[in-house]
Amino acid sequence: MAGDPRSLSREAFEARLRGLSVRYWDRHPFHVRLHAGACTPDEVRAWVANRWYYQRHMSQKNAAIVANCPLPEVRRRWVERILWQDGPERQDGNAGGEGGLEDWLVLAEAVGLDRRQVLDERHVLPGVRFAVDAYVAFCRTRPWKQGAAAALTELFAPDLMAGRVVAWRRHYDWIKPDGYAYFERRVPTVRAESGYTLDLVLTHCVSREEQDAAVAALAFKCDVLRAMLDAIDYANARP
Repeated sequence: MAGDPRSLSREAFEARLRGLSVRYWDRHPFHVRLHAGACTPDEVRAWVANRWYYQRHMSQKNAAIVANCPLPEVRRRWVERILWQDGPERQDGNAGGEGGLEDWLVLAEAVGLDRRQVLDERHVLPGVRFAVDAYVAFCRTRPWKQGAAAALTELFAPDLMAGRVVAWRRHYDWIKPDGYAYFERRVPTVRAESGYTLDLVLTHCVSREEQDAAVAALAFKCDVLRAMLDAIDYANARP
């Protein structure tokens, strides 16, 4: 409740959230190898194909947060994430060929994957499915504030994505240049989104119970991302 004497100050609450950067997936051994140029083409393709499953479910996750939120001003702002990911609709009712999902499919083709095989998800590992489905279920069943807090991994994402483009261009010159459109378009968008989401969580999670739940939600999201990499790393380490 508001006025909870146990509540953290805004600064201390933000520090706890940002402190979870040590659990983000950039420190996972697979991710370290991916950026160091130590992954084989098949490992890069495995990461892209499995990450598609995550990308495909982001609009459903965001729609769940919108559905659970009673505040029109938040719903109006949050729904922009769905529009960015899914892309615009043409007057004929078909997808406009833009948006995060289409950009990811271009990336898949740039690393040598067959678009049809990415779409039918034949390369998606059970562990990745389990982790992503758990994240969507979390956002459907938990209060919207916790869903928003879980999205705060975007605080740690922009620099990592910008660094990924630099690293991949240096180490994986076999990737077609048009494949980087997703990251190049996403970096400025996620920088803006992260600032808004952080302010939203800091403003609306006022009791200590809400603050602790927000921190736990962000920790859970970090675990989801690392579980995805655990599955990919394990599968590619086997003969």
